[in-house]
Amino acid sequence: MAPDASRRPRRSPGWVPNQHGAWAMLVAPVVVGAVAAGPRWWHLLLLVTWLVAYLAFFATGLWLRARRKPKYLPPVRAYAIATAVLGLATLALEPAVLRWGLVYGPLLLVSLGFSARRDDRSMTNDLVTVAAACLMAVVVHAPVTTLESAPHAGWLPGGADGSAWLLAALLFAYFAGTVPYVKTMIRERGNRAMYRGSVAYHAAVTALLATVAVLPDDAFDRWGSGDAVALLDGPTPWLLAALFAGLTVRAAVVPRRWPTASPKAVGIGEIVATTLLALVLLLG
Repeated sequence: MAPDASRRPRRSPGWVPNQHGAWAMLVAPVVVGAVAAGPRWWHLLLLVTWLVAYLAFFATGLWLRARRKPKYLPPVRAYAIATAVLGLATLALEPAVLRWGLVYGPLLLVSLGFSARRDDRSMTNDLVTVAAACLMAVVVHAPVTTLESAPHAGWLPGGADGSAWLLAALLFAYFAGTVPYVKTMIRERGNRAMYRGSVAYHAAVTALLATVAVLPDDAFDRWGSGDAVALLDGPTPWLLAALFAGLTVRAAVVPRRWPTASPKAVGIGEIVATTLLALVLLLG
């Protein structure tokens, strides 16, 4: 006789995140940055460490929101240990990356503080997590530009590469827009102020990118001739402007046409849009 399902011990909450679109935000900056910098095996280790660290972050946030109830602790402990082991391996290969702790440490404390106050869904906290994710596009350049390998690389490993910061900025422009858009689809459904802000933001970014696209080819020559300038020339600004124009239409139409879309469907939509952005940044 099969055991009664009601008597089976339930797995502690916090093992599996329920934020479908978060995975695209976590993976895209690492992949885009790594491909732009030149893929190395270290990037794969960094990606795994980063994803496990997110699992630890999610479980810890849930534990804090639950007022530190013991049943929420198992995934916190397990993921924290796994993150520590993987983190040590990652740092062993690129010790200078530890300096990024001075950037990510405060971001982590701020975000967990929001969780402790049960305000983790606030716009501010969402933008903090977006910033943390997008900065990974710079972190992955660490093996290419470090103090040891380049005298003028700057104190933050990878930070001397202008194209890395530009990639991070463009990724941030996209993912910051997903914050109000997703809210209009789920938690702030029907909130007109949020809806107008979402549409206005996407329209403003589209206008900015279109302005860059129509500038003369030599407009950025005084910045130098590096990859960052190359990214602003050619078809890339036009492709980005077109993509954000489509995102503006999405922000305006989808919340009104399909207001009851499931969180899973919204998350899948984010994965598709993120993939398109990554392709434009890497192939444009």
